Amino acid sequence: MTRAYSESYLSDAKGTLSQCFDYLINDCLLPPDWTASIFLSSGYAQQFERGNPAVLAGMSGVELARNILKKTYQSKTAPEPGYSEGLSPEYWAGWALAEYQWYSGKRFQDIFRSTRLSEIIAMYSVYHEMDITKFIDAMEERARKAPRESRLKRLRESRGLSQSELARASGVNKRSIQMYEQQENDIDKAQAHTVYKLARVIGCNVEDLLEDPMA
Repeated sequence: MTRAYSESYLSDAKGTLSQCFDYLINDCLLPPDWTASIFLSSGYAQQFERGNPAVLAGMSGVELARNILKKTYQSKTAPEPGYSEGLSPEYWAGWALAEYQWYSGKRFQDIFRSTRLSEIIAMYSVYHEMDITKFIDAMEERARKAPRESRLKRLRESRGLSQSELARASGVNKRSIQMYEQQENDIDKAQAHTVYKLARVIGCNVEDLLEDPMA
């Protein structure tokens, strides 16, 4: 497999993501799955995936977290970091996740589809003292067993929106949303302005809602 960036960047990438998640969850008191959501919607997850050295190694994890907060909240005041020195489950989750993403080449969005960040954090007690390959094997098994769930449903729920709330805010009929989520209707074939309205309310890119964005 051709990976997005050299292994020489991996240690920096793991340190950056682990500190970022630790800061957002433990210092900024953001829920883990919301932390994953704003990491995705900010665009920094995609830059991580592409191996942008300015994101992997050109800033600290706290700087990355503050950039994510700025993208998400505009004026949110960021607290001073507490620095857990790598002891927290949240720090370990970022460290292990960065390794798994680099190893697998998967998008963070697809990783979180099969295993939420809160679930990865919960894996700390079992896997943090094991070789990282054990964690990678466990993540691959979760991905194989994960039920197929539409991206629309996954992202809607990560934002804490009900179908009715999304329908009201977007102007897209609730029944249409239900049929896209149940994959009775193919969202990839929906009219562009319909997908745009859903993406605008959810706070993601249009392609994030498509099941096969490369088709």
